[in-house]
Amino acid sequence: MEELSSKGLYVDDLQKLRVMDPEMASQTEGLRNECGDFVTQMGDFQKMADGFITLSDEVSRELEREKMGAIGARNKLKSAARSREQQHQQLQALVIERKLALERLRLEYESLKKVEQEQQEFIDQLILQQ
Repeated sequence: MEELSSKGLYVDDLQKLRVMDPEMASQTEGLRNECGDFVTQMGDFQKMADGFITLSDEVSRELEREKMGAIGARNKLKSAARSREQQHQQLQALVIERKLALERLRLEYESLKKVEQEQQEFIDQLILQQ
């Protein structure tokens, strides 16, 4: 066997002729198995990373939808507040207008009442004169 080893040929445990030292073949096989495990682990890691990216994209889209909804609700509230303020101002203007109309009608009523009284006095004087 020494002769074979010196020529680069080896006999393994199964009595097969090999070109590589059985110890080196065993280490190579171990390295190949470790590399296979590493490749499997990297594939698993890639799947987890892809899952995380997909999940974070979904969360990001949902967050953006919620954000837009909140902005819309805030704008709607602002608009409603402005609308109520504008309506309040319109109603105040209407109240002022109605108060002015009431005062004008009150003055007109007083004037007509005075005219009626004067006419009644005139009629009474005419009746008394006849």
